[in-house]
Amino acid sequence: MEHRTDRRTPNFAQLERASLCDAFLETGPDAATLCGDWTTRDLAAHLVVREGRPDAAAGMFLPLLSAHLESVQRKVAALPWEELVDKVRSGPPRLGPFGLPGVDAKANLSEFFIHHEDVLRAGDHPGIRRDVSQDEQAALWEVLPRIGRLTLRNVRVGVVADCPGHGRRSLRSPRDDHGSVVLTGAPGEVLLHIFGRAAVADVQLDGSDTDVAAFRAAPLGF
Repeated sequence: MEHRTDRRTPNFAQLERASLCDAFLETGPDAATLCGDWTTRDLAAHLVVREGRPDAAAGMFLPLLSAHLESVQRKVAALPWEELVDKVRSGPPRLGPFGLPGVDAKANLSEFFIHHEDVLRAGDHPGIRRDVSQDEQAALWEVLPRIGRLTLRNVRVGVVADCPGHGRRSLRSPRDDHGSVVLTGAPGEVLLHIFGRAAVADVQLDGSDTDVAAFRAAPLGF
């Protein structure tokens, strides 16, 4: 009988979720992250609210609901640490927007990859890099254009991602009289850079001095 190998693509969002939760338990609830002054407890609470409380999560984008968001997130953050991490690990409610088929894989890969690195690179050894598989890098490469439309919306220069082994693609067209800046690095590193983690991303910038300066001065991220 013919043996068939299962070639289904892994759900890297779920793998990143599990690895992030392992990192949470290893570092504890009071460790620093790259999310401003948030501790790991604050970050875990954010992830639970984002997936499970759409009424509160809307406060991330609507100023009128920001107080409600802060109130709900404080209550979630007050849960016992292991219980809070278990809520992150168990994933979104089935009846919520993130529980719809296919949404987790598409909407959460960048979220959990970034926040996993937010914990790892804010730790005691920020220069150490984990080995991200080429298959996952390929999945992150596919995410870049969609994320770039959001995180680069305030950038006036063109932005090109050049990821050896994956390709080269435009993430943002130049505006006004600007040229383009080329970001060279692994897809995950470029993703970190355009998400506002330039200080810890292993990315090389190439372009005119004027365009590179304009890119570095522009606000990145959500």
